[in-house]
Amino acid sequence: MAGSNETIYIKADRNVEVTKPDVTLGDVLKMECSNPAVVAKLRSVKLLAFHHTDKKNQNRAVVSVLRVIELIHESYENIDVQNMGEQDFIVTYEAQKTAGGFVHALKAAAIVAISFIGAAFSIMAFNNDVNVTTMFGQIYELVTGTESDGFTILELTYSAGLVIGILTFFNHFGKKRFSVDPTPMEVEMRLYENDIQTTLIENISRKGKELDVDKGSASGGHRT
Repeated sequence: MAGSNETIYIKADRNVEVTKPDVTLGDVLKMECSNPAVVAKLRSVKLLAFHHTDKKNQNRAVVSVLRVIELIHESYENIDVQNMGEQDFIVTYEAQKTAGGFVHALKAAAIVAISFIGAAFSIMAFNNDVNVTTMFGQIYELVTGTESDGFTILELTYSAGLVIGILTFFNHFGKKRFSVDPTPMEVEMRLYENDIQTTLIENISRKGKELDVDKGSASGGHRT
């Protein structure tokens, strides 16, 4: 047994993905202790097990850090546990399926095509809605005194400005970043992920399916 002066620091991310049905503390936690033997033993302590998978071959369980602390105290009753991570976290079990390179390339090409067509349609719909062509023609005729043929310096600079504006806003071109700041798309994706994870945790907690200290015997896998 560890002495009463032993302290272990644990940290769990909001959502942890595992690829095996039997989940141990070492699979979901980062742990630090001045006694390496403590960490080595706790890493092998079983947290839960997924016995069944749904139609998408995926399971999720929401675990309270109190359940983790309870398991640690079962091995070392006098140890001091300091939680540096989430109070509730999601454990996602998903069997790995590696699709062929052709399938990945096909999916990427489909996403690029859909994004390009959607963006082009949106821009054209906006231009038609505000009648940009007529407006540019009137401005060109007002400034130069000649009638626009539909392709002037206004259309050229407008097209170039669209590209520059999009690249500047998204702060990204291919693998190159223009600054160290995250792109707006990355920010929105992180916000979306946080909302999804919060909803999952709250829904499972309300259903009473969270793996907590008073439900330790139900560690046979929880599914949403």
